Amino acid sequence: MQVTPSEYLHVWPHAQVTRPAFSSWGDKGYGQVWLDGSNDWIYRHINKIIDRMAELVDRFPDEKGLKLRTLNQAARELLLAQASDWPFIIKTGTTVPYAERRVKSHIHNFNTIYESLCRNTVKTEWLTKLEKRNNIFKDIDYRMFKRKDV
Repeated sequence: MQVTPSEYLHVWPHAQVTRPAFSSWGDKGYGQVWLDGSNDWIYRHINKIIDRMAELVDRFPDEKGLKLRTLNQAARELLLAQASDWPFIIKTGTTVPYAERRVKSHIHNFNTIYESLCRNTVKTEWLTKLEKRNNIFKDIDYRMFKRKDV
């Protein structure tokens, strides 16, 4: 039987709380590889689109149809932009132009979706092509980016 963490906590709500120490398989055991002067430009863009994704969830909490598809694709683009492979590749210098192009294209795609939703001008043909090209996480739910009540 498979159980998600949320389902487990619903059945067994009392669980031990831990705080793992930050460590990495990267050079020297911490995030130096992913926070290097060669790739640190990525994070200001990632942080901005994380904020924008949460804003979209607030603005469109329960969408269906084309808006649902669009919001789910925005979530995919955000996750793809966040992939740790891109800064790793940039730092190690293996295929830098490819990694930079991927990060920039996912950020651009997200921003295009964001602006289209804000203007209510989503282009179905463009979205369909994007969904086919970046089709990871088939069952993604954009609401996973909902801000948690503090």
